Amino acid sequence: MLLSEIVDTSQRVGATSGRLEKIRLMAELLDRTPAAEIEIAVAFLSGSPRRGRLGVGPSLLRRAWPETSAEAPALELVAVDERLTRIGSAEGRGSTAERVDLLRDLLGRATTAEQEFLAGLVLGELRQGALESLVAEAVARAAAGGGADVRRALAVTADLGAVARAVLSDDTPEAAGFAIELFRPLRPMLAQPAEDVAGSLARLGMAALEVKLDGARVQIHKSGRDVAVYSRRLNDVTAAVPEVVEAALRLPAREAILDGEAIALRPDGTPHPFQVTMRRFGRRLEVERMREELPLSVLLFDLLHLDGTELLAEPLSSRWATLADLSPADLLIPRIVTADPSVAEEFMAGALARGHEGLMAKALGSPYQAGSRGGSWLKIKPVHTLDLVVLAAEWGHGRRKGWLSNLHLGARDPEGGGFAMLGKTFKGMTDRMLAWQTERLLALETAREGHVVHVRPELVVEVAFNDVQGSPTYPGGVALRFARVRRYRPDKRADQADTLAAVLEIHRRMAGGEPP
Repeated sequence: MLLSEIVDTSQRVGATSGRLEKIRLMAELLDRTPAAEIEIAVAFLSGSPRRGRLGVGPSLLRRAWPETSAEAPALELVAVDERLTRIGSAEGRGSTAERVDLLRDLLGRATTAEQEFLAGLVLGELRQGALESLVAEAVARAAAGGGADVRRALAVTADLGAVARAVLSDDTPEAAGFAIELFRPLRPMLAQPAEDVAGSLARLGMAALEVKLDGARVQIHKSGRDVAVYSRRLNDVTAAVPEVVEAALRLPAREAILDGEAIALRPDGTPHPFQVTMRRFGRRLEVERMREELPLSVLLFDLLHLDGTELLAEPLSSRWATLADLSPADLLIPRIVTADPSVAEEFMAGALARGHEGLMAKALGSPYQAGSRGGSWLKIKPVHTLDLVVLAAEWGHGRRKGWLSNLHLGARDPEGGGFAMLGKTFKGMTDRMLAWQTERLLALETAREGHVVHVRPELVVEVAFNDVQGSPTYPGGVALRFARVRRYRPDKRADQADTLAAVLEIHRRMAGGEPP
């Protein structure tokens, strides 16, 4: 199969607003994809190379960009996959130059449309409207009646490509080994955002409310004295978190798969900021020293497998009851069950007062839908916003090529003079907003530096964010976490934007008084 077939489908999917039409287009492509290339096609349609991150950023991509493009498509899908694998595997002295050479050669043999697609693919910015969940639906449709098999297989494995290859090759998930298995992590069940407690209870009725911790999601697999701990991204982090292993060994279960949160707490029980907890992850050396300096706690909230019995299809109320019987109280997430908004609000206020993010609201009858962001789990967090000034913007790639997309955000800094940058964001923007801001920012342009357009600091934008974290990257010492654009504020001048002092105060409150 030629890469151009993937590119053409990607463009058509990106130009289509209807969910069912997107699924149909991708299913038709997968239906004619050779069996040996299905995994590659699924990965590319999902917006990422098959091997994941390649170590290619905007700067390297600019260095590798060729002056010309191919006149006609000739790149084969397998050859592109092999080249991307070589790029991602380059390491050691001279690896950057090797990546540039390999990428330049690949792009030089691509058409203009293929170049744009590959740029978005390697940067992880292929915004074609084909999230992996939609690609999974396309696989189910192409499987000709195998939709239930696909969803069942995806519930117990993180590998959509392998599932697609099995069901589209006249195999069965069972024959391919897609059954829940100890020490093969499942995709975590995810939650949809909700604005408030009352609205959440109106949707769910009687619900379980859990304190939402700003820690690290962990999935724990136990068989006898053997324990493995996996991160939200399904990486094995066992060696870095001995406290989690020890907690699992306290459980009187022969076999278990548990879902929970690992978090660094202060002596008074309030949480450290998220980035502090994350200092414990990815460590292979000096784990014991870090454990002394920054001990972890683990709190469990779900049980997926127990002593040979799979529990995914059991209702949450049943899974929790079994977990509560199995676990000591100090290992269980703080939780209540209620349908009363006033009781829920009081529980929420207590969670926030202790420094936590908010609440999770969960339908009592919900099964564990691995990898799904269904409406039966809701996350409720206070919305934080700031009015900031646009200092610069970066040209987009892929579907956003030709638009100024990634905004550089600044807070007013009366003491230092000017504005203090707090980070960047390309999230939350509609096509209409992208077109408007490109025209407006170009009118404010003062200078260019590569792909960055610097502008007069006049435009004020309202930005929502999860929290403020310490950062050595920016002069103000802080950065916004998960920033996204809500709207522009034409009613505000730049001298009415929020100040760096206000941002530092938010950071102080969120960090429990710690300086940035």
